[in-house]
Amino acid sequence: MNIVDWAVETMNSLGALGVFLLIFAENLFPPIPSEVILPLAGVAAAGPDNSYWVMLLASVAGSVAGAWMLYGIGRALGPERLRRLVIRLPLVHVEDYDKSVAFMDKHGHKAIFFGRFVPGVRSLISIPAGLYAMPLRSFTLLTAAGSAIWNTIFLTIGFFMGSNWTVIEPYTDIFSKVVYAIVALVILWFLVKLVLREKKRRELGLPDPDQKHLEELERENEHQDSAEDGTEDEPEDARTRTDDR
Repeated sequence: MNIVDWAVETMNSLGALGVFLLIFAENLFPPIPSEVILPLAGVAAAGPDNSYWVMLLASVAGSVAGAWMLYGIGRALGPERLRRLVIRLPLVHVEDYDKSVAFMDKHGHKAIFFGRFVPGVRSLISIPAGLYAMPLRSFTLLTAAGSAIWNTIFLTIGFFMGSNWTVIEPYTDIFSKVVYAIVALVILWFLVKLVLREKKRRELGLPDPDQKHLEELERENEHQDSAEDGTEDEPEDARTRTDDR
């Protein structure tokens, strides 16, 4: 059973609940294309047993629920853990983290809204929203608004074109592949840029920009280890007196 047959079977069996579950899964697993699921939901909505508005609301609810899941993953990691991770990672530095924080502060709301229109990105953009602790209310409103526009377009196409919507399916597939290719090229460009930056730093004999932060982390770890051993902040002479007794 291919993805189209699976989606049709799910929606025929569960109706609006099936649309909710399919779009929820699409958010968590980007290879499941909403450009295929949503027109099929529109075709189902045109039938006698379903409603256009119920199907649309179910699709938006599925988008928001899936985005919440990814937002929660990002929030669980949190900005402080992310910063610690960046310090230890090769190629990237705390300065890069600080720039990303500034970007999210300035453009995060636009990124969440417009990211809903980009295949692949519309799922992954929810993670940095959680990482940088974007207020859940703002995140939900932006996600719902962007998803409502995107879902309405494709669901409406399926609703009015019926089974003939497959005429445009090759074009939506091409669009998705082009966008994925662009995203992959952007990621590759960033990686090459980071590698070249690190190569130049080593050629010039410059110190690691994160060395001070690494030393601070090591001291914090030693501090925590001492606390776990029960010897934290115990004066040396007090320990000596204890040993003498």
